[in-house]
Amino acid sequence: MKKIILFSVAAIALAFTSCKKDSNKSSSQAHVTVKLTDAPGAYDAVILNIKQVVILSSGGDKTVDVNSGPIDILRFRQGRDTVLAGVDVPAGRLQEVRLVLNNTGNRVVINGISYDLNTPSGQTSGVKLKVQDNLTGGVEYTLLLDFDAAQSIVVTGNGKYNLKPVIRAIPQAVSGALTGSVSPIGSYPKVYAIMGTDTVGTIADVNGKFYFPGLPAGTYRINFVPVSPYAVKSIDGIVVTNGAVKDMGTVTITQ
Repeated sequence: MKKIILFSVAAIALAFTSCKKDSNKSSSQAHVTVKLTDAPGAYDAVILNIKQVVILSSGGDKTVDVNSGPIDILRFRQGRDTVLAGVDVPAGRLQEVRLVLNNTGNRVVINGISYDLNTPSGQTSGVKLKVQDNLTGGVEYTLLLDFDAAQSIVVTGNGKYNLKPVIRAIPQAVSGALTGSVSPIGSYPKVYAIMGTDTVGTIADVNGKFYFPGLPAGTYRINFVPVSPYAVKSIDGIVVTNGAVKDMGTVTITQ
C-alpha cells in the first residue's frame, strides 16, 4: 500500500486576501487559498510532491487535491509564491491544516546530484497542531506557507537526507463582507457596492436580503435600483473593515 506522509503547519496564522468580484458565495462558506513560498536554502533544488491539502474546521472538513505535480520550492522565494489549492470551507473555528505528501518524488539537489528526501516513520501518522482562528462566512482567506528549506532538510549520519518540515505562515491582505435587507421586499432592487472605479453588484433575495462577500476594506457608496414605481436610493459612507461583516440593517425603499 502506498504510504502517505502528513504534516501540519506550525505557528499558523490566518489572513484574508483581496476580493474577487463575485457576490454569489454563500455566507456560510469561507474561501481559503493555500499558497507556498520558500525561505532561502543552500541547495540547487528542493522538490516536494504534494498530494493534498486538508483543512479541518468546526463547520466541517475539506480535502482538496493538489494537481500541480512535483514543485521545486526554491523557485518561489523573495516575494514569489505558488498556489497549492483553493477550497470553500464551512464557516466556523479553524482547527487544523495539513499538507499531504506522496511518499515518493520528494528530493533535494546538491551540486547537481539528486538525493531522495526520506520522511521519518513518526510523521506517517501526521503531526497534528491545533490552530485557533475563525473562518467568517463570505470572507476570502489566504494562507501563505513559508517553507524553511535550510531547517527542514537534515543530513543523517549515513549520508542520507531527511525531510522534517519547518513552516511558518505570513499574513496577507484582508477582505470583509457587507449585508443588509430592503423593505418593502416587493421593490426587488438591484444593489451595487461602489468604491472608486470598482463596482460589485447583487440582487436582494426573496426575503429582501442582500449580501456582498469578499469586499476589499474601504468606504463604499451603496446604490439601490428597484423596480417601478420605487425610486433609486444611494447611501454613502458605508465602511467595510477587514475580516468583518458590515450589517446595514433594513434599508427602506420609497416611491
